[in-house]
Amino acid sequence: MGSGQHRINILIGATVDVILQEDRNTGKLTRGHVKSILTNCSCHQNGIKVMLQEDDKIGRVQNIITYENEHYTITPDTYLNYY
Repeated sequence: MGSGQHRINILIGATVDVILQEDRNTGKLTRGHVKSILTNCSCHQNGIKVMLQEDDKIGRVQNIITYENEHYTITPDTYLNYY
């Protein structure tokens, strides 16, 4: 699981767990794919805010699960070790 607090770790298309605005009090996680990154700063202590492809839901990234496309799959450990 990767850190969702640093913008550089968030990739479009990544599978992530987010806390939606309405779930802040319960901490319920919602899994989805990053459609766009909404946080402009390089890091945020509560997680980078993203819009998910699924129903355009907006939340703060808590965990990065994986990044995939038709050519390859990258896990956060692989991505961070590469750079």
